[in-house]
Amino acid sequence: MSREKVILAYSGGLDTSVCIKWLMEEKGLDVICVAGDVGQERQDLEYVRQKALQIGAVESIVIDMREEFVNDFLSKALAANAMYENKYPLVSALSRPIIVKHLVEVAHQYGAKYIAHGCTGKGNDQVRFEVGIKALDPDIEIIAPVREWDLRTRDEEMEWAAAHGVPVPTTKKSPYSIDDNLWGRAIECGILEDPWQEPPADIYTLTNDARVQTPDEAEYVIISFDQGIPCALNGEPMSFMDIILAMNEIAGRNGFGRIDMIENRLIGVKSRECYEVPGALALIQAHKAMEDLCLERELLHYKLEVEQKWATLVYNGLWYSPLKEALDGFCATTQRLVTGDVRLRFFKGSCVTVGRRSEYSLYDYSLATYDAADAFDHSAAKGFIELHGLPTKVWARQRRKVGRDGEI
Repeated sequence: MSREKVILAYSGGLDTSVCIKWLMEEKGLDVICVAGDVGQERQDLEYVRQKALQIGAVESIVIDMREEFVNDFLSKALAANAMYENKYPLVSALSRPIIVKHLVEVAHQYGAKYIAHGCTGKGNDQVRFEVGIKALDPDIEIIAPVREWDLRTRDEEMEWAAAHGVPVPTTKKSPYSIDDNLWGRAIECGILEDPWQEPPADIYTLTNDARVQTPDEAEYVIISFDQGIPCALNGEPMSFMDIILAMNEIAGRNGFGRIDMIENRLIGVKSRECYEVPGALALIQAHKAMEDLCLERELLHYKLEVEQKWATLVYNGLWYSPLKEALDGFCATTQRLVTGDVRLRFFKGSCVTVGRRSEYSLYDYSLATYDAADAFDHSAAKGFIELHGLPTKVWARQRRKVGRDGEI
């Protein structure tokens, strides 16, 4: 009798490697591993694929998701200028939905009843995986081995692995937990769990120390946008993905893109998180500058509210929710005329917008200038102020009747 199949989101680390054997022995399942390439550094994904097979997976698949990640996920994040709590450009929260999408597709392809992940019971990712899976296929059952097994410490996990033929790391484990993709790196654990301690230099790989490792002259970069999507760098046409990679390198060498923050997790825990997001932060800043020039005031102001809601929904694992889909539609309509160039200046850890231009610019020199070319009708201001302030004027007169002149 054939065994039921489970699709495992596989990273190649100790936790998900133990998951393979645990799912085989404790659940009696055939394991099919899926690893996604979303632009993370450090990993030899062919080695990861082979490792899963050696442990006992019946199939191991590596999927290159980078182009789809950029075109269908990061493009939407940029349109929304997505910054959770107005600080963090959603590194991990953006990669989970595309991984989930492919896990469900592979489950359908192989007729698998289950999908499993290696997330703990204290983080955000368990929510992102499970809510996303259920949004795409409510009938798939989910297994979370790390929440179920009795392996409380890493030493216990390594002992179990050794006893069950799972390769145990022979090198010293980094004290940090790192997740990364094209949009940046998320770093936590170790000394970072003390919010008073300054992050040590060894956590950073994308950005130079602005105090000692950056150039002594400013570097200027021109980013061109076509309907909100970066399309050229310094006049050279490039794909969005290549621009992300180039901006990670440019901003990083100038020491820009480090974030150290106290983050409010979905499950109610405050967490100290450090991020390296040089390209993402620079591109969002440039995109905002382009929108400032091209979007009408009321639209721009209302979009700020939409952006915060969008970022919170995605952070909370609701990429596939109806509200988030609707907000995508709103953001898409705002990008139709967000076309032009933005000039950024990088220097010693800073990134400053120093120029912007667009054929769709709503900036009118003749209205904005105070010199002889001024075409603004100053005489119209008196009537405008009278009407604008009329409700306040009426209110103030009524307040005088109760002796509360000038008070709220």
